[in-house]
Amino acid sequence: MRYPKPSLSFSDQADRLIQRGLTAPAKADIIEKLKAVSYFRLSGYWFPFRLAGSNNLTPGTTLDTVWGRYTFDRQLRLLVLDAIERVEVAIRTQIVNQHTQKYGPFGYVDRVNLPGLDRSDHRDLLTRIRDQDRRSSEAFVEHFHTKYTSETDLPLWMACELMTFGGIFTLYRGIETGLKQSVAVEFGVSDRVLQSWLATLNQIRNLCAHHARLWNRGLGISPMIPRARKHPQWHAPVAIQGNRLFAAMTVLRYLLRLVAPKSRWQTRFEKLLADYPEIPLAPMGFPANWKQSPLWQ
Repeated sequence: MRYPKPSLSFSDQADRLIQRGLTAPAKADIIEKLKAVSYFRLSGYWFPFRLAGSNNLTPGTTLDTVWGRYTFDRQLRLLVLDAIERVEVAIRTQIVNQHTQKYGPFGYVDRVNLPGLDRSDHRDLLTRIRDQDRRSSEAFVEHFHTKYTSETDLPLWMACELMTFGGIFTLYRGIETGLKQSVAVEFGVSDRVLQSWLATLNQIRNLCAHHARLWNRGLGISPMIPRARKHPQWHAPVAIQGNRLFAAMTVLRYLLRLVAPKSRWQTRFEKLLADYPEIPLAPMGFPANWKQSPLWQ
C-alpha cells in the first residue's frame, strides 16, 4: 500500500483542525503555532482530546489547551534532562574511579576487564570511543595526544567525558559483578536495580534529547523497584510501580538526594505543576497520594 496523504499548506492544516473542532481566537493563531512546531508534532498533544473512533476533537478543545500541554512537556523535558545530567556525572565518576583503581587508566581497552561485554559489544564500545576521540575538539584531548605520543587510547576518565549516556550504560554493563556492586552500594541499591535504572534513564534521555513527547508516554523500559524488605519507602504508603514517568521521576528524586542534596529540583518540579494546574497527572502515572511517599518528602 502506498502512502496516500498529500502535503498541506499551513493554511490548509489550520482549516483541517478547525473542521475537526479545534477552537482558537483566529485561524492566524493556529497557523502561527503550526509554523513553530509542525502539525505532526503537535498532533501528539491534541490526540488525547480526540473522540473515540474519530479524528474529530472533543467539543470545547482549544488551541490554548493543546499548546499548554506542549509547553508543559517542553519544560518537563528540560527539568528531567537537568536531573539526568547530575545523576549521570555522579555514576560515571564512581564507575571510572573504581575501574581505573583496579585496572589502570587503559584497562577498559582489554575485554577481559569488561567481562559483561561480548567481543562484538566491546569492539563497538572501543570504536565509538575512538571515533569520539578522533572527532573531538576538546582542548584536553589535543593536549593528551600532543604530549603522550606513544598512547593510542585516552585514559578512561578522559574517554568518559566524551561518552554518551548510552556509552556509560554499556560500560556499567561490562564491568565485573564485584565492581558493579561496589558502584551500586554508593547509591544504596543492588547492582541489578542500578543497571535497570540506567537503562530507563538512558531511554528517557534519548527521548528528551530528540525533543520527543514525554509527559503521557509509556516507558518501554520500566525501572526495577527495590525490594520492600530492605526499601519499604518504595512501597508504602505509595507504591512506586508501572511503566509511566512517575517511577522514573521518583528514581531521579531518590538519586538527586544522594548526589545533589542541596538541589532545588523537586521545588522546581512542583512549581511546574503549579504553573500548569490543568495538566492531568494520571497520564504520567502519578497516583493521587504521590506526595505522601517518603521519597517525595
